[in-house]
Amino acid sequence: MALTKGRLELIDLPTPRPGAGQLLVQVERCGICGSDLHARHHGDELADVLKLCGYPRYLRSDQSVILGHEIYGEVVDHGPWGANRIKPGTPVVSVPLVRRGRQVDGVGLSAHAPGGYAEHVVVQEALTLPVPNGLPADIAALTEPMAVAWHAVTRGEVTRKDVAVVLGCGPVGLAVIAVLKSRGVATVIASDYSAGRRTLATKCGADIVVDPAVDSPWGEASAGHGFMTTMPDEYNAGIDAIEGMTKLPLPWWTAWRALDKIGATHPKRPVVFECVGVPGMLDGILAEAPLHSRVVVVGVCMGADAIRPSLAVNKELDLRFVVGYTPLEFRDTLHALADGTLDASHLITGRVGLAGVGEAFTTLADPEIHAKILIDPRLASDQVLTL
Repeated sequence: MALTKGRLELIDLPTPRPGAGQLLVQVERCGICGSDLHARHHGDELADVLKLCGYPRYLRSDQSVILGHEIYGEVVDHGPWGANRIKPGTPVVSVPLVRRGRQVDGVGLSAHAPGGYAEHVVVQEALTLPVPNGLPADIAALTEPMAVAWHAVTRGEVTRKDVAVVLGCGPVGLAVIAVLKSRGVATVIASDYSAGRRTLATKCGADIVVDPAVDSPWGEASAGHGFMTTMPDEYNAGIDAIEGMTKLPLPWWTAWRALDKIGATHPKRPVVFECVGVPGMLDGILAEAPLHSRVVVVGVCMGADAIRPSLAVNKELDLRFVVGYTPLEFRDTLHALADGTLDASHLITGRVGLAGVGEAFTTLADPEIHAKILIDPRLASDQVLTL
């Protein structure tokens, strides 16, 4: 399935040949990612950004590109001079990068690295992992998107005692919720305008689910957790603390320094995951989040946006941006799925053959119908099968 000038076309191409250190994989499943949907109409914008990051080979609208980077399949063949550590017939998943010489390309996100919306795909052997424990194909295919969430939660440095607020319950937000609960985070608050996605958020383990058209997730986040919501609150707390310490038989700064060492003076704050990626979302968080919040930006806003830095400065917010994952996080995600400590089963809502990818893209525009649709190249149907 090729993307050319915004059109999805089913075309015939020769079976790709693996190069040195690469594998040829027969695709059994490939997830449709939000970045694929964005690439259809906004690829040039992101390509311009990635060119500034030193990667000029991201897909362009005037190129014909085989999408798909959430890949599960079976090894068919090895390229020359490989390690040959993974035998043909082995079910695998792979970090979607391929290298020729020192040039690295994103599988399914570049005309130079055709992706998994196909019967076969080339992957890098060093980045490919056998699927353990007979993990079902549908779940194994979620390794890549779940690794994105795994990395985001790791970057958020969330502890079990933290309050996590997940804004947006599309596939990315749902994956973040699932990872948070797998790590034992006691309080996960999820927010989405879609009733269907709020239902999925509950299934994924969210403890409190909010319709932001009716209730504020920030009210739920602050209730009973001791977060500072205004600057005067914090100033009063500081004055109260000093007044209390002056009653002790030692200088207040000595007492404060001792409390500092055990973390007693560290402000309480939620960890917020922005999983929407639309203009205005980030500035809204800066305006409404409690003081000292740690904000992890997972959603990708395509194009320019505006924020008021003075909001983040005066509230002393910690703003972190994330992308992808490390190879170790990818491996650990796969094994967490395989041993059952990470449950991603509720994310999958549909399956489709290659001929139905266009319909799947249209269907995914409605948040009430589907979250994650997987492509099965062997399915003859051009209709999305609801699971």
